[in-house]
Amino acid sequence: MAKRVLVLNGPNLNMLGIREPQTYGSQTLADIEKACIADGKAVGLTVECRQSNIEGELVTWIQQAIGKFDALVLNPGAYSHTSIAIHDAIRAVGLPVIEVHLSNIHAREAFRHHSYVSPVALGVICGLGASGYKLALHALAEKL
Repeated sequence: MAKRVLVLNGPNLNMLGIREPQTYGSQTLADIEKACIADGKAVGLTVECRQSNIEGELVTWIQQAIGKFDALVLNPGAYSHTSIAIHDAIRAVGLPVIEVHLSNIHAREAFRHHSYVSPVALGVICGLGASGYKLALHALAEKL
């Protein structure tokens, strides 16, 4: 049976393709989600994708992943730098999580250098654009 991976995207990622293409690229979130489903299938994973601008909704989805998903790929967007609630939810569920960022958060503004998610993530991929999702899915396929 294929392992199930939930791909979660946080605030403003629904604006991909419009928002700062020089930083985030020209692909839309729909493009990335379509690629995630195909890339997951290629390595034996069943992938479901969701996006929310609401911190509490992301926390709820992380909590609800118990028993339904085997791992998560999470691009928490700006919540990386502010959300102890997302950190705590990841810690509580105990599922492997790979944190993904399209841009290199360490080469940007100082307030983006710290992530509350990174300490509870299996790994972090940043600065590789949409390819980061594919790399995360391949890593999870090996790990699971």
